[in-house]
Amino acid sequence: MGLTGIQILGKLPKKNCKECGYPTCMAFAMKVAAGQAEISACPYVDPKVVEEIAEATAPPIRTVKLGGGDYVYPIGGEIVLFRHEKRFENPPPLGTFIKDSMSREEIDRRIGLYKRLQWERVGVKLYPEVLYVEGKGSNLIDLVKRIREELPWVALVLSGDRAGIEGAIKVCGDFKPLIYGAKAENFEEMTSLALDTGTPLTIIGSSLDELSQLAERAIQKGLKDLVLDSCAQSLRELFEDLVIIRRSAIRKRYKPFGFPVITFPYRYTDSYLLESSIAGLLIAKYASLVILSDLRGDALFNLLVERMNIFTDPQKPLMVEEGIYPINNPDEYSPVLITCNFALTYFIVRGEVEGSRIPAWLLIKNTDGLSVLTAWAAGKFGADSIAEFVKRCGIEQKVKHRKLEIPGYLAGIKGELEEELPDWEILVGPREASGLPALLKKLYAELQEMKKAS
Repeated sequence: MGLTGIQILGKLPKKNCKECGYPTCMAFAMKVAAGQAEISACPYVDPKVVEEIAEATAPPIRTVKLGGGDYVYPIGGEIVLFRHEKRFENPPPLGTFIKDSMSREEIDRRIGLYKRLQWERVGVKLYPEVLYVEGKGSNLIDLVKRIREELPWVALVLSGDRAGIEGAIKVCGDFKPLIYGAKAENFEEMTSLALDTGTPLTIIGSSLDELSQLAERAIQKGLKDLVLDSCAQSLRELFEDLVIIRRSAIRKRYKPFGFPVITFPYRYTDSYLLESSIAGLLIAKYASLVILSDLRGDALFNLLVERMNIFTDPQKPLMVEEGIYPINNPDEYSPVLITCNFALTYFIVRGEVEGSRIPAWLLIKNTDGLSVLTAWAAGKFGADSIAEFVKRCGIEQKVKHRKLEIPGYLAGIKGELEEELPDWEILVGPREASGLPALLKKLYAELQEMKKAS
């Protein structure tokens, strides 16, 4: 069981120094108990207490970090069974494999996929983050050298003989790979390699019983950063294993299962469509790493978007900062639009404006991350609040015209808004963002005539 805020407070020096970033030791202790602050943030706490509290407040599923530098990928760290209970913590990295037995052309193709398959959605970069590399001896080492040079952001899972894996780990330097892996036949060899190199290790069991026994032995040897693979023989068995592992770790605090889980959807089908569907299931329930047979843009994009949605905190709306956003280098006679700060709305509107190539000023009003109609219904995007924002945001100093386009769903507040902003002409935009380019072109032409007349 984790410690309460009062129990943590009893172990603190109670200086109320504020150096941890919180006004009192009590506030800091409550944040630590809630998992929203690290006990190490207190500069005066005894190191033994730091270790004790860190152990007591650690998530039931250990966080294992892969990579390094600017590209660290934490996996595991989960504390709930269901997303609505709080949130899921660390999205599972997605990727495919490369083997030294593949042709040079196939290896080139797969490396090229990692460079090409990258997108941006609502301000978040989406791309494959992990690569399973299998080989022996110098072949594995050479493969890893090339991948580190060409794909420096990609986390690595290494599979092969001890000499090859050990050499590849040296090539990676401070960029931590994952060793795959230790099973009953090579347990001593692989666990000693992980201990010697300080590298995370996959424990592979032919059943949950064997998996738990091997994980227990690894823990007793002093290994802490483990990843599990139950090697389920069917999709149903895999699903059951993942649920049992997560439930055992969170509900029972069963330590041998308190680690992230690696999965291989292609083990259960020859159909890539079905494989993608399985991967989608595993992202939600409860894979920590997902290795696909190949990367295809249509399937990968959908999986990355699904993952982003599932691992977004349901208690915190995705929003952007309030302010004025210039698009396409606007000037004093460029259109002015306003919308809410719900991130999806912002990026859709911005994309349409950018695509129109019309210079424009986009005003983003803080609506606490609510969409247009929801914000209006909640009283956060009405005529009075919009008028107040327009007056204080500074747009009146940036343009010489007074034309303001509002979302089509707010057509009902047009008259009220004109009363609040008597100097402005209020224009009602389309209900769908796809209609913006046509409206902007017409409005821009009018403003350019106004500019010539002036």
